[in-house]
Amino acid sequence: MVDVSGKEITSRAARASGTVLLSPAAVAALREGTVPKGDALSVARIAAIQGAKRTPDLIPLCHPIGLHSVAVELEVADRGVTITATTRTADRTGVEMEALVAVGVALLAVYDMCKAV
Repeated sequence: MVDVSGKEITSRAARASGTVLLSPAAVAALREGTVPKGDALSVARIAAIQGAKRTPDLIPLCHPIGLHSVAVELEVADRGVTITATTRTADRTGVEMEALVAVGVALLAVYDMCKAV
């Protein structure tokens, strides 16, 4: 792990986004709120936040930092769902890995919720 103890504490933010492509039936179920497993978008939002918080447990050599904010935007489009996560902290290292993990975990959650549709 890189030694960041000599760095100054500064405000830091990162944004990441990704898209999962879904069948037209799955997109319709998301829009209508009829996904059999439940509210996929709410699950994805919570999954993103949990993913961001657990990043140092999932990514080797990633510094554990105190997250001050994880904002999650979900957009259902005709071909799937786009998720954007914005992470913020005041620390010695950045929060880009937390934003990326948040998006990845949220996209996996959407896929898991919708795969049977």
